[in-house]
Amino acid sequence: MMGSLSNKHIIDGLSALYGIEVMELTLLPLGADINASVYRAETMEQVSYFVKISTSHNLNSIAIMDLLVKAGIDQIIPPVRTLHGPPTLQLDDFTVIVYPFIAGQDGFSRSLSDHQWLALGKTLRNIHGVDVPQSLQQQIRSETYSPKWRNTVRSLLSNEETNHVDDEFAVKLWAFINQNLAAINRLVNRAEQLAHELQNETLEFVLCHSDIHGGNILIDEADKAYIVDWDDPIMAPKERDLMFIGGGVGNIWNKPHEEKLFYEGYGKTEINTTALAYYRNERIVEDIAEYMKEVLFTNAKSEDKFVMYNHFKDMFQPRGVVEIAHAYQN
Repeated sequence: MMGSLSNKHIIDGLSALYGIEVMELTLLPLGADINASVYRAETMEQVSYFVKISTSHNLNSIAIMDLLVKAGIDQIIPPVRTLHGPPTLQLDDFTVIVYPFIAGQDGFSRSLSDHQWLALGKTLRNIHGVDVPQSLQQQIRSETYSPKWRNTVRSLLSNEETNHVDDEFAVKLWAFINQNLAAINRLVNRAEQLAHELQNETLEFVLCHSDIHGGNILIDEADKAYIVDWDDPIMAPKERDLMFIGGGVGNIWNKPHEEKLFYEGYGKTEINTTALAYYRNERIVEDIAEYMKEVLFTNAKSEDKFVMYNHFKDMFQPRGVVEIAHAYQN
């Protein structure tokens, strides 16, 4: 996991730049992002804030959230502005962004209701239909079907004999990888094949969230569902987002009736099955690369390696992402 700032440094920064006088700052155990930490800040006025501290925050995400709010999409939680207007605070090498704290549960902790699935479909369709100014499109990522993660996995796999692993979870992970090496190679090769096919297709690029799994859905106490974590938006085929529906990330969102409800809300659309298959395979390849790097080639704490090791194994569980990706035929 990323290094962190002291609580005092964070509290002083929130006071000086936001005028938020923090009484208590609590680190929250959220997500698997190794580049970010999240906190709940509580004030004496009993107002709470969600504070995200990152080493890799994409400032263009603020402009995207502003655009979506102006488009009338109210399932977005816009950030709190500093006293001088900018939405972010720099503390040393970290970017701090503050949101109103909304009490609730994420989609990993709580299943979406039928109504919420319909609403999610409608919301995502509206997001995909937003007209993104060309000037903003040029500032955010655009899909290239890059081989980066496929090459990374191949490189990491070739390092087993040249890297001495001497901690419990590195040894366990290598053993698990070797047991599932055929499946991993199949994912990498399949993603490569599909990427080449997509290079020769002309697909419409729309604004995509890029990571719209259950952990990035926040359901508040009034049962309203928000889409959170807009750190990495991308202009890409709509399948970049749609692959999560029925894709099994976190071993949820893998039931046919949920997918049916979502598309009732999303509305009639033609799915490019090559793109959907590509993104399901490529997402797993990226996760494999990230988890391998964290467990095998960093000095992360044992408890962090334990978390990453279990995330890695969970991908191979029944009805998990690997099984679903292998079964999906374009």
